[in-house]
Amino acid sequence: MFIGAATLELEITDAMTLKDKRRVVKSLLDRIRLRFNVAAAEVDRQDNPRRATLAVVTVANRQDFIHRALETVVRFAEAEPRAVLCDYSIEMF
Repeated sequence: MFIGAATLELEITDAMTLKDKRRVVKSLLDRIRLRFNVAAAEVDRQDNPRRATLAVVTVANRQDFIHRALETVVRFAEAEPRAVLCDYSIEMF
């Protein structure tokens, strides 16, 4: 069994308030969870209205499957028009 985790650093381009940020982050997290069947949450920078750190985690019996799945999630987040993907990392456990 392998566990894969992706950390995504986002800049929410049009957010002026935490409410604006929450709207974008919640929508993105919900779509990621539903579309890719992974666990996802905002894990850092909750008090910054323009920045968000998201974590996405999945479990499988093959590392290559996990890596492909997490890369697909990263590309999906990168395509979000209301946010800019500043950085990401993928780790295997």
